[in-house]
Amino acid sequence: MSYKSKTCTWPGNDAEMIRYHDTEWGVPIHNERKIFEFLVLESAQAGLSWKTILHKRKGYKKLFANFDPQKVVKFDKKKVAQLLNDPAIIRNRLKIAATINNARQFLAIQKEFGSFSTYMWQFVSNKPIDGKRRTSKDIPTITKEAEIFAHNLKKRGFKFLGPTVIYAHMQAVGMVNDHLTTCFRYRMLKK
Repeated sequence: MSYKSKTCTWPGNDAEMIRYHDTEWGVPIHNERKIFEFLVLESAQAGLSWKTILHKRKGYKKLFANFDPQKVVKFDKKKVAQLLNDPAIIRNRLKIAATINNARQFLAIQKEFGSFSTYMWQFVSNKPIDGKRRTSKDIPTITKEAEIFAHNLKKRGFKFLGPTVIYAHMQAVGMVNDHLTTCFRYRMLKK
C-alpha cells in the first residue's frame, strides 16, 4: 500500500498542507492561545482556501501578537491601517475588525467559564467525536454540533464564525476526528 493510500487526500502535494495534516489537524487542543490562533485563522479563511491561510500563518502569528487575545483586543485604528497594508495576511477590513472583536468575546468567555477550552469542548460533551469517515465524500461541511456552537458564538457577538467555519475549527482542534478511517492519523488520534 502506498503512502497516499494511507492518508487523507485533501493535503494534495503541498508540503505545508501535508505537514499540517500529519502533525496538527485533528489533535485535541486545550491550550488557550492555540485555540485562539485557530479561531483567527479559520475566520480569516471564510470564503478562501485553507491552503491560502496556512501559507500566511507566519504572517498572522507575527502581526496578531503571537495570537495573544489580550494584545489583539487593544489593536487601534493605526494598527488596523498597518494590517491593511501588509500582504503577509488577508487584507480584509471586516475580517481584521472581526478578529479584534472576537478577541474581546474570547476574553469574556474565558472570564465566564474559566477557559475558552472549557466552553468550547462542552459542545462535544468533552470528548472528540469519531467521524468514522470512509471517503472524502463522507465528510460533512456542517454538523448539528457546529450549528449549535456557531449559534452560541453569534449570540455572544463573534463574527465570521458561522457553522461551516466552526466545523472546520472543530476538525482542526480535534473536537472531531475526520481523518479517513484508512488514514494513518485516524488510528493514531483514536488512541
